[in-house]
Amino acid sequence: MFTGIVTGIGEIQAITPKGGDQRFQIVAECLAERDLEIGASVAVSGVCLTVVERIAGGFATDLSTETLTLTTLGQRKVGSAVNIEPALRAGDALGGHWVSGHVDGIATLESMQASARSQVMRFRVPQVLARYVAGKGSVTVDGVSLTVNEVAGAEFTVNVIPHTLEQTTLGELEAGAPVNVEVDILARYLERLLDARNHPQAAEAPQ
Repeated sequence: MFTGIVTGIGEIQAITPKGGDQRFQIVAECLAERDLEIGASVAVSGVCLTVVERIAGGFATDLSTETLTLTTLGQRKVGSAVNIEPALRAGDALGGHWVSGHVDGIATLESMQASARSQVMRFRVPQVLARYVAGKGSVTVDGVSLTVNEVAGAEFTVNVIPHTLEQTTLGELEAGAPVNVEVDILARYLERLLDARNHPQAAEAPQ
């Protein structure tokens, strides 16, 4: 589990084929020693990955074909910057919102517009995800917890402050860029509960 509060920016140092999958070596000096234990979870641009090896200044992680296909990590190259967040530990501050690290889909940055010192970013999500995005609700974009300003159909806007633009990869985005998006996990659970209420027989466990 994560919060969407990015610790820092890492860099993909190497990409190696592994029997149809790929192994990424990622330099992430923003991570503490305790975050790099073998088996530990790290969110990489919003994708929950597992540390399988320690390297100088970072870690190695394996990415399945499904992860490479369903997230933007399959489009990344050596030298690409990625947002890094270690897994939430008991007692840590919950500064953003509950983030699972399980990407729901790929959204597209439609436009950026300056608003004082911030940037208003407008994203388009796949239509199937649009119903989970609500005004003043939470959404995760490339691992960054953001508050939704407005929603119009499959598009939504967020206001990104200077600190976030500087400390994450969002400041490097240009119109047309693909991003990983995870909708609010509470919206997912609420839909499931409402579905069970409206269709109680379908929710019953098989005998």
